[in-house]
Amino acid sequence: MLTAMTFLPLVGAILIALTPGGAEALQRMLALLFTVVVAGLGITLYLGFDGSNPAAQQLVEHAWFSLPGTPHDIPVYFKLGVDGISILLVALTAVLMPLVVLSTKGHINKRVKEFMIWLLLMETGMLGVFLSMDLILFYFFWELSLIPLYFILGIWGGERRIYATTKFFLYTVAGSLLMMLGVIWLTWTLGTSDITELTGATAQLPGATQAWIFASFALGFSIKVPVLPFHTWLADAHTEAPTSGSVVLAGVLLKMGTYGLLRFGIGMFPEVALSAAPLFMGLGAIGIVYGAFLAWAQTDIKRLVACSSVSHLGFVVMGLFAMTQEGLRGSVIQMVNHGLSTGLLFLLVGMIYERRHTRDFEQYGGIASVMPIYAFFFVFAMLSSVGLPFLNGFVGEYLILLGTFKASPLWACVGVTGVIFGAVYLLMATRKLLFGPITVAANRKLQDLNGREVGLMIPLVLLCLWIGVRPNYFMDKTGASIDQIVERVDNLREARIEAMGSVPVLPTPVELDGVKLR
Repeated sequence: MLTAMTFLPLVGAILIALTPGGAEALQRMLALLFTVVVAGLGITLYLGFDGSNPAAQQLVEHAWFSLPGTPHDIPVYFKLGVDGISILLVALTAVLMPLVVLSTKGHINKRVKEFMIWLLLMETGMLGVFLSMDLILFYFFWELSLIPLYFILGIWGGERRIYATTKFFLYTVAGSLLMMLGVIWLTWTLGTSDITELTGATAQLPGATQAWIFASFALGFSIKVPVLPFHTWLADAHTEAPTSGSVVLAGVLLKMGTYGLLRFGIGMFPEVALSAAPLFMGLGAIGIVYGAFLAWAQTDIKRLVACSSVSHLGFVVMGLFAMTQEGLRGSVIQMVNHGLSTGLLFLLVGMIYERRHTRDFEQYGGIASVMPIYAFFFVFAMLSSVGLPFLNGFVGEYLILLGTFKASPLWACVGVTGVIFGAVYLLMATRKLLFGPITVAANRKLQDLNGREVGLMIPLVLLCLWIGVRPNYFMDKTGASIDQIVERVDNLREARIEAMGSVPVLPTPVELDGVKLR
């Protein structure tokens, strides 16, 4: 099943490449067919996944090649598997891609064949990243997933696409090179590229070696998230990308960074991660507030949604490095929540742009009166992103703040202000876009959402409601894997306390005037 999920999009891309140039309807149909089949496999995989088992499931393992090592060759395997850390992201990727293909109908009207090929290649890369259980295979899929976005952004992007593509390329290459150094050194030193074996063997490395390998991974993944101060490429990439590119970037590609921080940073180097936790929690908390103010200052609707990702992913980073059960569970579910909510917002921004060809707030206002269905979905997506109780965003943010408060009340208090500021800029955007009098004549003739567009919204809306009302149905899938990481971190915390000889002991109570004092 995992092999089929990973490579069916590649097969689809090859078939589309063999179609004649003008057969756009056939190319769209093939892309939709293959992504729907993968979505079906993803749902089947999710339903059959055992959340009580922390080990990788559905394992596929074949010898691939060998690296010349010391004292013997290092075997590299084509090894796929899924565990509680990756299952939700695999399912999200599989479900989101058919909707992305359907969304191209409104804005991809040139070079459709090439666009569908790149989109399917990107799906193979993204699924490979989440399913790889070999470090070198992971790095292969990591690089593969980035190439299609480079072309999608550079060919089908907006007026400043060359600038945005160049900036994206430079940041991406920097992060990838740093990560490659860590991959090479870790594999060569420990004599294996198997992720499960590496996770147990990294503790035998000297502390300094662990620290710099952790740094190479953490920097590479932080650029991808992006964590403050590596965020400047994101707004430009989102703004210039076509709508479908923005949905994939926000929905899945950014989560590759947070997934990497959890799998390879915290999971593989928990002792170094524990030492670096205050720094990353601080960067996450500051990113929450900074991203909110950045979004608040925007006059471009799409750029506002793009900047909001800096704030929302700040929550994920803060929760990850709290390294508590609540923080980690909240961060994993929040990765999915952000993909759903922000994906909805990008789709809606794209739909209004297709009608008016402007994203300037000043060109809108009052369109709820002529587009009531659009207004309903936009308000829903906004409330989901804000974190309204009984919608998906609330669950993740609440758990992250609770888990962070246990680890650092200071950063939790800083982070919670982001909830307030997030409501401010999103409510402001909603008011400017939907309500008030219609001041631009062109807005009076706007057509409301058609059946295809409503069909794109409904699956995402239902998932947002489902996660908000029954979050344990999703979080239970991650429970055993998260608990395993938390147990390891807690053991390290206790060992540090014992090594310092500073186990806190409460003094004997003293009674003074009938009142017991400590």
